[in-house]
Amino acid sequence: MLRKQVLLLEEAEGGVDQFTRSYRSFGVQRLPDNSLFFKEWAPAAEALFLTGEFNGWDKFSCPYSKKEFGKWELTIPPKPDNSPAVDHHTKLKVVVHTKDGDRIYRISPWAKYVTREEKSVIYDWVHWDPPQPYVHIHPRPKKPKSLRIYEAHVGIGSPEPKIASYKNFTHNVLPRIKDLGYNCIQLMAIMEHAYYASFGYQITSFFAASSRYGTPDELKEMVDVAHSMGIVVLLDVVHSHASKNTEDGLNAFDGSDSCFFHSPPRGEHTLWDSRLFNYASWEVLRFLLSNLRWWMEEYCFDGFRFDGITSMLYHHHGIGTGFSGDYNEYFGLQVDEESLVYLMLSNHILHSLYPDCITIAEDVSGMPALCRRVEEGGLGFDYRLAMAIPDKWIQILKELKDEEWDIGNIVFTLTNRRYGEKCIAYAESHDQALVGDKTLAFWLMDKEMYTNMSTLVPMSHIIDRGMQLHKMIRLLTHGLGGEGYLNFMGNEFGHPEWLDFPREGNNQSYHYARRQFNLLDMDHLRYCQLYAFDRDMNRTEDKYGWLAAQPAYVSAKHEGDKVIVFDRANVLFIFNFHPNKSFQDYRVGVEAPGKYKIKLDSDEVQYGGHGRLDHNTDFFTEPQPFNGRSNSMLVNISNTILLTHQSNID
Repeated sequence: MLRKQVLLLEEAEGGVDQFTRSYRSFGVQRLPDNSLFFKEWAPAAEALFLTGEFNGWDKFSCPYSKKEFGKWELTIPPKPDNSPAVDHHTKLKVVVHTKDGDRIYRISPWAKYVTREEKSVIYDWVHWDPPQPYVHIHPRPKKPKSLRIYEAHVGIGSPEPKIASYKNFTHNVLPRIKDLGYNCIQLMAIMEHAYYASFGYQITSFFAASSRYGTPDELKEMVDVAHSMGIVVLLDVVHSHASKNTEDGLNAFDGSDSCFFHSPPRGEHTLWDSRLFNYASWEVLRFLLSNLRWWMEEYCFDGFRFDGITSMLYHHHGIGTGFSGDYNEYFGLQVDEESLVYLMLSNHILHSLYPDCITIAEDVSGMPALCRRVEEGGLGFDYRLAMAIPDKWIQILKELKDEEWDIGNIVFTLTNRRYGEKCIAYAESHDQALVGDKTLAFWLMDKEMYTNMSTLVPMSHIIDRGMQLHKMIRLLTHGLGGEGYLNFMGNEFGHPEWLDFPREGNNQSYHYARRQFNLLDMDHLRYCQLYAFDRDMNRTEDKYGWLAAQPAYVSAKHEGDKVIVFDRANVLFIFNFHPNKSFQDYRVGVEAPGKYKIKLDSDEVQYGGHGRLDHNTDFFTEPQPFNGRSNSMLVNISNTILLTHQSNID
């Protein structure tokens, strides 16, 4: 089916490359003689006109000509001084005359820049054609072997209660991400969305970078500076659905209930209150595949995190459906083959044109072969999000006392993934931070974070326990949970409270729509200790590369002692989750004989620990098999330690 689709593109459109660069012919294009060429697809329209500031908002002076297959074209010659007829940064509208006799005003689906005036609700299409557009300076970094992702939202990237900017992110957030040891940024809410509180998941303009943070050139500079730091940048792309907005969205662009979407009921998502694309439509494929190329070419993104894959894969959209892993759940009439082929086509094209492109699937169902190559019959994604892991941690913290933790079940959840399909592990993401839920730090320490995070007062039991578990949960997830790791901005230092965007229900407040990085700059607060541990955890992984190694060998998961031991990439991980016991001379299995040294200890004073271990102590193996390993040794355990074999020590 995929091969047939590619052959059709080759025959009808002159090749995949040209078809997926349709942003060079649709929307508005400036020609070499400074004429402006406009092109739209509006199959149900009776007539199309262009209006705007350039013609005094005359509704009839610039008619489009109707072409084949529902396309409309218009050419406007330059002004007498040979400058383009439409000036840079002026407003435009498409006037659509419908078959019902209505006249409606629309934004071009291919609009590259849209803005909203302060007192307005509706976004305006603004012609973007700067005389000196930003030119990228730095090449894309190479695809990292170990992917350490910093999930980020530009608008909340400041302690101030306002919408932060691309420039703020470039100057203030990027250096922190670099210092923390993350080599990849996953950017949320970049594609334009009229409703800020949708967190960027109700897209209205697919080719426009959100103007609430700044200009397209400022986003380009932000990506370019990240590249200069050796950091790859992924876009959180939403092709699973679109906003229902009509005046500033795709919905009813040509006056019909379909166009880019299936007609209702198939074309509506009942839970999300949004429209669903018709992936079998030739022009929808043009639009969406060109959208991927646009972000790769124009903004130099390095790949995508595809949102809402479960909704795309099944006709039931995952609504009211559980997944047990039975293959009958994945192969049957409930699978939406049109969506599946679109995803295969997207990955095939992206990886053919950009060999280092990274694609990540957000799928909760566990669809087999999601992350196998298209040539093997897979969907072609590089990674899938290990979505069961954060759910497990939240469930444990909500429901269980420390002594009730099921060590075997924790290990099972962290290792339960299809062999040969890479996963991004995470202890929490933006989902857990949203209002109605709480971050791990807030589940662990709650209101005491307001009063007891100062080093000037004795550490309370709740803060002590919370900080130690915060570090241990993250490192265990990092080491055991997948082939990549993700952290949502601010959670690395135990950001207090939750996320809540300005809306009617909170009096349009920005109080919770920000990240309080200023807490890190106060040396007397313990947030900087959690930050330091997260930084050193990433730097240790960068040195030893366990994310790029084969899955870990778990040699111990002791229920009574609450101890987990595993080795990966010649690094020995030892975790003690017992609520009130440390262990002396605790025997653990190791494979390689010789001397071992401590490389990371969550109980160090600099990380808010008690410094109970002597880091000058060497640990020597004995030729005594233990727990499936060829050798063993005796160690002292307080919370968590990473030991490395002498041959691994620089």
